[in-house]
Amino acid sequence: MTQIESPKVVKKKLFSPIWLLPIVALALGAWLGIKSIKESGIEIQIHFPSATGIDVGKTLVKYQGLTVGKVKDIGIDEDLKGVNVKVMMDYRAKPFLNKETLFWLVTPKASITGVEGLDALFSGNYIAIQPGKGNAATFFEAERQPPPMQIGTEGVMIELTADKLGSLDVGSPVFFRQIPVGSVVSYRLDGNARVIISAFIQEQYARLVKKNSHFWNVSGVKVDASLAGIKVNTESLASILAGGVSFSSDDKAPAAQNGDSFALYESETSALGGIEVSLTMNDGNAIDKGTRIVYRGITIGTLQSKQLTATGVTAVAKFEPEYANLLTSDGLFWLEGADISLSGIKNPERLLTGSVINFLPGTNANTALPSSFALQESAPDLLKAKKRLLTITSTENMGLTAGAEVRYKQLPIGQVLAVKLTKDLSAVEYQLELQPEFASLVRSDSYFIPESALSIDASLDGVSVKTRDMATLTKGAVSLIPGSSDTPLAANTRLPLFSSIDEAKQFFARQQRLYFTLTSVDGADVSQGSPIYYKKMQIGSVESVNWQSKTEDFAIKIAIDKQFQPLVQKPKVFWRNSAVDVSASLAGIDVAVAPLQGALKGSISLGLLDSSTAEPNAALKLYESKQLALAQAQAIKLTLPASAKLAAKAAIRYQGHQVGEVTQVKLNTDLTTLTATAYLYGDYAEHFSRSDTEYHMVDAQISLAGIKAPETLITGPYIGVLPGKSNQKATHFQAKLVESSYANVAEDALKFTLEDSNLGSMKVGTPIFFRGIKVGQIDGYSLSSQGNSVLMQAHIEPQYSHLVNQSSQFWDASGIKVDVGIFSGAQIEAGSLETLLAGGINVATKETTQAGNRLSQGAVIKLQHKALSEWQEWAPAQ
Repeated sequence: MTQIESPKVVKKKLFSPIWLLPIVALALGAWLGIKSIKESGIEIQIHFPSATGIDVGKTLVKYQGLTVGKVKDIGIDEDLKGVNVKVMMDYRAKPFLNKETLFWLVTPKASITGVEGLDALFSGNYIAIQPGKGNAATFFEAERQPPPMQIGTEGVMIELTADKLGSLDVGSPVFFRQIPVGSVVSYRLDGNARVIISAFIQEQYARLVKKNSHFWNVSGVKVDASLAGIKVNTESLASILAGGVSFSSDDKAPAAQNGDSFALYESETSALGGIEVSLTMNDGNAIDKGTRIVYRGITIGTLQSKQLTATGVTAVAKFEPEYANLLTSDGLFWLEGADISLSGIKNPERLLTGSVINFLPGTNANTALPSSFALQESAPDLLKAKKRLLTITSTENMGLTAGAEVRYKQLPIGQVLAVKLTKDLSAVEYQLELQPEFASLVRSDSYFIPESALSIDASLDGVSVKTRDMATLTKGAVSLIPGSSDTPLAANTRLPLFSSIDEAKQFFARQQRLYFTLTSVDGADVSQGSPIYYKKMQIGSVESVNWQSKTEDFAIKIAIDKQFQPLVQKPKVFWRNSAVDVSASLAGIDVAVAPLQGALKGSISLGLLDSSTAEPNAALKLYESKQLALAQAQAIKLTLPASAKLAAKAAIRYQGHQVGEVTQVKLNTDLTTLTATAYLYGDYAEHFSRSDTEYHMVDAQISLAGIKAPETLITGPYIGVLPGKSNQKATHFQAKLVESSYANVAEDALKFTLEDSNLGSMKVGTPIFFRGIKVGQIDGYSLSSQGNSVLMQAHIEPQYSHLVNQSSQFWDASGIKVDVGIFSGAQIEAGSLETLLAGGINVATKETTQAGNRLSQGAVIKLQHKALSEWQEWAPAQ
């Protein structure tokens, strides 16, 4: 029997290997796509000023010789100021495309310093890149010039500062011992004062540049021509053509770092030579760059430069290294050139070579050098400390100039150093210098006279002619007359220079007089030579009259003959005399005429005071008159409005008593004020010269109440004064046209203010009545601040102040009041005759005055126009 096999069930697989092929193909396609996108490059845009030398599809972008991009397209920018170059950069350059990345066009360029961009000569122009920092960017501005230093370049970049660029240029070599070790890569202006030059030192030579290295310019050919010969200096042919820089190196100093700055000197000598010093002078005449510094005929340094400063001229000099040890803190410099005089020419070679600066070393070798030295105009005087310095004066220049000889018995003993005016411009001042061995000749009574180059003495006996040397003719000369005193001359004493010996004798005769200085508010009508009298006898004269600007008064110097010394030692006063003095009275007229000399030139009289009334140590004044002098009056000044009717001789009165007088009144330049010069009698000056003293005009006032100050109708207006209380003194016061409201009111009087809508018949002096008895008055009046009422300042006498209080009523009692009615008839009310004529105020009080209802000082009370009938019935016991 045939055996039938049962079917075999095979389970179907879920994943077939055949599906791996499309998956792999898909992954490979995705990887190739991503790689294609990633390596497709980065598009950036660079802005160039022009497209010259740039070709689409040809111009490459290179970094360190490696191509990292290619120009894709070129288009003109929107404002037509350049072109935008689209560049496709290699995807690997993405980390370097940052904000500070730099691009520039490299083209072949030939100059005397060499050929730049030589590789572009064969491969064509290309765009160079210098990676920078910052955020990622796709737009860049191309550089006009290659940057001075490229990242990755080994070496050191330094900066050199100079006043000017000279013949240096980009590419100029930097030498060390005539071996090129670097080059100038760029330069720029630093403001308008200097040039900054960037130089690159190659890596193998970077260690030679030290922190203390000195750099100097070796450009061109330097020729130094003088009488000593011609000196030619140059570094190399390259430096002659393209300029160059050389520097020094110190093995012990630390190496320089990138960005270090150094000064660029003009020559090796100025860079390496010695010590620099600063010289100051008033002007730069006779010196210039290259002026030699000489010591004992040997050149030890030269002047490097000079410049103008706010105080003069400052020059920089440099000492040669081998002579630097000569410079000390107390060294001296002075200018010396050819000296031409009547005796010949000194140093004639300097007429061609120019002046030199002489140097003298000092002795302070261990002290620090000062910041600058003064360049003197002449050689220092080594004996100056031992010489005698003198000052002589004269009223005018006697023909002397600086350098004139000082002689004694025709032998030179010194010279005149300077001639100038005194500070007050009143005389000529001469500074003399005497040699040490002749200093003892000068005594307390010594004096000087000028010498004349030609002296002619003609008389009946003949003509005598004397001549001096040429030096006396050109500069003048002065002779010393030693005198006969044994007293040496005191320090800082000035000696006189007389025109002749006769003038000197007259001067010493005047020395036998006593001198005083009087102060006066004006010139007092006196001048030099005006006589001084005592009891009509001349005892002296006026020496000078000078105005003093600080005090605005006059100083009158007087001389009294020495025989009257006992007289002037007593308490004394001085006053001016009038040419004619007229004194009129009922007894007759007395006319006193001054002596002729005093009448013509003015004169002064001396008077003696009682020692009991004289002020000790009082300053001497020149009084206007004998009366003021004997009263020892004190001068003051008053300023008044121009409308014041004040005249000279007006009195100054206090409560009717004369305490002074006005001597002068003048209108000021502003035409609105007057200035009065016045005197207070000595006995009263203490009270009326205090700073709060009040001065006012007093003039007659005529009214129905009478005449106030009637005496002024005859004597004219005068000045009233009220004493002050301040401890401070004053000599200048502002005078008022009227006295103040409470000027003459007792301090303990009750002062208050009455207020009314109109002033009416009220005026200063209007009385205030209580039961018909005057108890006070109106002292002044003014408008209120709002202008809607009148304020009248009034007072109640101290003995009546208890009669008024807060219950008091004040009403106008002036004139006649008429009240007419149809049924009541006519009522006429009138006060006293005084109130009818001059006006008045009545007051009535309702309550007894107590502590609670007292009227306070300064209270304001309403002035009633009409009295109520009940007011007149008030009669409280006070």
